[in-house]
Amino acid sequence: MMMGIFAIVTTEILPIGLLTSVGTSFTVSDGTAGLMMTMPGYLAAAAAPTVTVATARVDRRFMLCACMILLASANFIAAAAPGYWAMLVSRVLVGLVIGGFWSIGAGLADRLVPARSTRRATAVVFSAVPLGSVLGVPLGTLVGDLAGWRTSFAVMGLLSVAVLVALAVLVPPLPAENATRLTALRGMARSPDTRFALLVTVLVVLAHFGAYTYVTPFLERVTHVSSGLITVFLLAYGAAGILGNFLAGTALARHPRAAVGVAGGLIAFATLALPFLGRWDLGAVALLVLWGAGYGAVPVCSQAWFARAAPHAPEAASVLFTASFQATLSTGALAGGVVMDRTSPSAVMMLGGATAIVMVAAVVSGRPRRSASELPCHRVRPPRSAGPGL
Repeated sequence: MMMGIFAIVTTEILPIGLLTSVGTSFTVSDGTAGLMMTMPGYLAAAAAPTVTVATARVDRRFMLCACMILLASANFIAAAAPGYWAMLVSRVLVGLVIGGFWSIGAGLADRLVPARSTRRATAVVFSAVPLGSVLGVPLGTLVGDLAGWRTSFAVMGLLSVAVLVALAVLVPPLPAENATRLTALRGMARSPDTRFALLVTVLVVLAHFGAYTYVTPFLERVTHVSSGLITVFLLAYGAAGILGNFLAGTALARHPRAAVGVAGGLIAFATLALPFLGRWDLGAVALLVLWGAGYGAVPVCSQAWFARAAPHAPEAASVLFTASFQATLSTGALAGGVVMDRTSPSAVMMLGGATAIVMVAAVVSGRPRRSASELPCHRVRPPRSAGPGL
């Protein structure tokens, strides 16, 4: 399960490290190349409720295996893409996988291990999210620099096949339980806690991916970093993300509002300061570390708020979390691409920072109906060193 999510997360955000390489290969602008991030998110947002409800009575192991078949196909299509249109087709398949695998698989840890090990199993599964940023994207970028970006996607295709075999052989049958229905999703949407979670998630994910999708062009054009050194910078960002994830998991139970507010504040400060301090290598690295620490806390905080809104329907909470996260991810990448093609990488960073400030203001002024200390940790515990999304 952990390796499946690792493969999905890495495949989804791998274009961030390969953006300019792919764009140059197909002679498209950086903003147009950003569609590789936009396409999967919108498809995932639509697929999360659709796939989960439509397959509510299908064995969950079968669905996980089907998702990995699609992921392997998407990666191999990308590796052999004769034109940019084929790359976008592959990203459509990635979006379907994200929506299906995440919504179905996120709540299965308690069915795979004894009750006493559920928390540790959940931490293992969700550790794939920061690991995708720390190891997957930098290593994929390094492979792309050494052997070409097509090789990076081919390697991810082979990893997807390996995960498919492991799921088929090692995971027991998982008959559907507590089938998710559209009525459960509509009921969640009426909850004030759900609306608060949606507001915070939309603002912070919009800020992050609107800017981070184009961090490679920024480092190349403003910081003037070599392609090999960009991998090191992304590793520093990812390592800080693991730390932020761990700290958020520790602070979330007692100070959930402060945890998400600080995360948004770090993203705002880093993105607003990059156009000024990011002109030098040391300043860029330091700000990327702060940025990574802030964003590392976002998925676990956001997921906890959605889980709070539906403590007895974890799959429904996961569906709404996945759909809102992925739709906003795509919107952020799309908006950042428009700004990127018409202005500059520095303007993209400033816009992301301004959006993050709005998110912090919403957290400070918002008043959810129930106490934040009532997070349903008995049902969906935030992992200690984990993080959706995507």
